[in-house]
Amino acid sequence: MKIAELRDGMRNVSLEAKVIDVSETRVVQTKYGRREVANATIEDDSGQVSLVLWREQIRAVNVGDKISVSGGFVTEFRDELQVNVPRSGKIEVIK
Repeated sequence: MKIAELRDGMRNVSLEAKVIDVSETRVVQTKYGRREVANATIEDDSGQVSLVLWREQIRAVNVGDKISVSGGFVTEFRDELQVNVPRSGKIEVIK
């Protein structure tokens, strides 16, 4: 799937993209307690989108990595689409 094809509410999204930016880690209060979160900007030849990174996912990706996302879902936050990867999903760095 290409980034340009993403729409709010999509489930079980799989895509490959390059990480072009990772924000500073911040701590937020969730229903599960305080959790670390960061946003990565990823791109492919069709566009860019924000990828939400939680806890160990933050340290798993770096700027310049090509990644594969599987089992993700798309939400809209502050009028911007973002890809979320639940525990059942996967983010892998491609060599």
